[in-house]
Amino acid sequence: MDVIPFVNTWPYEKQMKDIYFHTCPFCQESNVLTNLKIKDLEKAQQAIKVRLIVPCCHEVITILEADEDYLWTDQKLRK
Repeated sequence: MDVIPFVNTWPYEKQMKDIYFHTCPFCQESNVLTNLKIKDLEKAQQAIKVRLIVPCCHEVITILEADEDYLWTDQKLRK
C-alpha cells in the first residue's frame, strides 16, 4: 500500500466513548462531536475503511487508517 501523505490526516480526541474534532476540516466549526463509534475507530486502527459523515456540515470522510492521534484519509484535509 502507498504511504498516506500527512495532508490527508486529521487529529481527533477521544473522551470516554465520544470522538471529537477540535475543528472541522471543512467548515471550521469548533468542538465537533462526531458520530464515529469506538468499534468503528478500532476497525480503522486495523486498516479497515470506515466512512464518517461530519455532523456539522454533512461532508463525508473515508478513513483508511487511524492511530492514537490522527485519522488517515483518502482526501486532502490540510492546506
